[in-house]
Amino acid sequence: MAKHASQLLNRLHRIEGQVRGIARMVEEDRYCIDVLHQMQAVKAALGKAESEILKNHAAHCVADAIATGDRQAQEVKFAELVDLFERIKR
Repeated sequence: MAKHASQLLNRLHRIEGQVRGIARMVEEDRYCIDVLHQMQAVKAALGKAESEILKNHAAHCVADAIATGDRQAQEVKFAELVDLFERIKR
């Protein structure tokens, strides 16, 4: 497994633990604001993971399509990014 994938998996496992912690907080009827703070932390952590995956995609998948000179592959990668950004805006 590549170092990047290993780091990403570690990050995702931490997020998974945070989500389980939030579930416990709800089960224990913890103070709503404390639960919301933890949810914000999970959203921020997911955002960082998403950003890392996007950077990796641009650095490898998109760069490879550009380097090959394959116009169709380039158009596909560009369309994927446009679709992703359009979904993010909603």
